[in-house]
Amino acid sequence: MTLEPAMPAVLALANLAASPPAPRPRPAPEPPSTVASADLPRIEDVLREHGAMLSRIAGSYESEPARRDDLLQEISLAVWKALPAWRGDASLRTFAARVAHNRALDHLTREKRAQGEELRDEHPDPGTSPVRHAEAHQQRSDLVAAVRRLPLGQRQVVVLALEGFSQREIADSLGLEENTVTQRLSRARRQLNDWLGARA
Repeated sequence: MTLEPAMPAVLALANLAASPPAPRPRPAPEPPSTVASADLPRIEDVLREHGAMLSRIAGSYESEPARRDDLLQEISLAVWKALPAWRGDASLRTFAARVAHNRALDHLTREKRAQGEELRDEHPDPGTSPVRHAEAHQQRSDLVAAVRRLPLGQRQVVVLALEGFSQREIADSLGLEENTVTQRLSRARRQLNDWLGARA
């Protein structure tokens, strides 16, 4: 299977990871802005504008279609419930992404506990079976499959980077420092290069 379709996204990710984070301004503290109830966006409009992004976020946590759809429903419901808390201090896209990742983490933690496992920040071992190893090797030609194998922290920043988020937006969405985002993107880029055979 050819790898060319995945290369532009990986190279774009490399450029983003290589750029230093912009310094954060330190304005004087101000009271948080509020969004009047009448001005809150409708959930239908939010899903129409950002539904594709939310679907891709769900897909980065669950690869099986039925489970991915269940998670997407959870995310959509969580965004709807969280809308009254949106104060306009971050873009609606950043706000929706933050809610989506938080809900996905809750979902993943719940699933792991149900299976008696701990939620660990590592990628799965494809196993020693030759068949499973061959399947894992085949999946490495697919960027989406490769991203799913990344450690959880790296996967989160990569998914948002591929959505076109700036490093500052990624940091705001995930509650991280920009330097942390830069480090995770850099490590993820190296891992994806190894898996996909990209040349930075």
